[in-house]
Amino acid sequence: MKVIYRITYPNGKIYIGQDRTDSINYFGSADSDLIAADFGREQRRSFTVTRDILWESETASDSELSHKEVEFIRLLRSNDPAIGYNRWPKFNRS
Repeated sequence: MKVIYRITYPNGKIYIGQDRTDSINYFGSADSDLIAADFGREQRRSFTVTRDILWESETASDSELSHKEVEFIRLLRSNDPAIGYNRWPKFNRS
């Protein structure tokens, strides 16, 4: 099963990613430094994130999966630094 997921961090920011194996233990490849900059030492002591599956397919090609991931990044604006941690595709404010 291939999935597109949303990770929601305690500050409300999100990360959209894809998982080609639907691993329950996979939480994406967001830039750790970007996330760390938003959380102080005390906030790191107890930390809960949520992973929601937004879309899934047993038959989608890897190309279709990647296209769907970009679609959700743009739809949910997770590439806008004020909203999320995706840095690609580059957010355009205009």
